[in-house]
Amino acid sequence: MEIILSKRLETIASFIPKGVKFADIGSDHALIPCAICIKDPTSSAIAGEVKEGPLTSAQQTVDAHQLNHQIDVRLGDGLDVIDHDVTHLIIAGMGGSLIASILERGKEQIASVKQIIVQPNVGSNHVRKWFDTNNFILTDEVMVEEKGHIYEVLVATKDRSNKHTMDAKEIFFGPVFLQNKSHVFMKKWQRELGHLQQIIQQMKQSKNPDPTQLNQFRQHVLWIEEELNHES
Repeated sequence: MEIILSKRLETIASFIPKGVKFADIGSDHALIPCAICIKDPTSSAIAGEVKEGPLTSAQQTVDAHQLNHQIDVRLGDGLDVIDHDVTHLIIAGMGGSLIASILERGKEQIASVKQIIVQPNVGSNHVRKWFDTNNFILTDEVMVEEKGHIYEVLVATKDRSNKHTMDAKEIFFGPVFLQNKSHVFMKKWQRELGHLQQIIQQMKQSKNPDPTQLNQFRQHVLWIEEELNHES
């Protein structure tokens, strides 16, 4: 029985090639591993969960589709669940700073990982910064709009000779996004501009605003206005 994934999950799953062993950390009912393994009997997966409740839900999905021979559901913190023959890694549906900390804590476990696919709900700059300082190069970035939300999917490949150091603006927006500005990109940053302007106004009205943070937000507003005006 085929699993129909949401647009967000389908986009993430599309980056997993056939015949690989991959891990999905925080697996959300093991939907991605099951959908991939149903279509590709040569693939195998680890679905990792840190709590018993989500673990049980993931196992139930795997059992329902009779995929225990392909998918191993494991309880553990972050990348503690993966094996050293995992070549592709998915971490989706959490904050960017949390994803970056999971990657940082699990550096030893991902020595064999060739490609990492992440979908941070917020703070994608934290993940880009981690990639940039850990020999991973961003090869693709996709924005997905679904039910009023805009999601970013980032794909990074290991590159030990990585000389593509991102500047602050590329880490903020995403180097691939800056090269290929879609209408969803413009929509996202129009929203973010209004949000940041509101934050700046609130900070200016407070008694002791943090000048460093205020200047950073002002810089971000200038960058966003540059990109929006450049395209208009």
